[in-house]
Amino acid sequence: MTAYDAILLGRKPHIVWNVKEKDNKVVRSFITKLELENLALRYINEMSGGEIQRVAIARALVQEPKLLLLDEPTSSLDLKKQLEILRTVKQIVKENNVSAVITMHDINLALRFADKYMFLKDGTIFAHGDQHMVVPETIEQVYGVATTVEELNGYRIVVPIE
Repeated sequence: MTAYDAILLGRKPHIVWNVKEKDNKVVRSFITKLELENLALRYINEMSGGEIQRVAIARALVQEPKLLLLDEPTSSLDLKKQLEILRTVKQIVKENNVSAVITMHDINLALRFADKYMFLKDGTIFAHGDQHMVVPETIEQVYGVATTVEELNGYRIVVPIE
């Protein structure tokens, strides 16, 4: 199966009998937004983990969901692709009145893109709220790592203390 076909499968809830031009247009749109043009005709079994991850995100987005659930959407991606994916998700959320719930372990990426945060510890909600609840005490209690929270270029960042 090619990446294009895999992404098109995400349109299945919208397809009644046959694939319509609108379905292909939506697929092409997300291929462009996620810069997947060079992968569109490649077979999935010939792709890296990061490439497959990007195709899977495109497949989810072409469904035009009202709620987008993403589990570690930036794993296996380099820094540039992580930023591109999260910028695209944020833009889609903003433009299409969609909510996104994203799990991730990279606190600094979360601080850059998320509006609300939730820390889990031992399977329960330990703390939640806006970025001002992301404080060294919470991080130390959840992860067992001493940190400082600084501001750099307008972004809050978490820095481990050795």
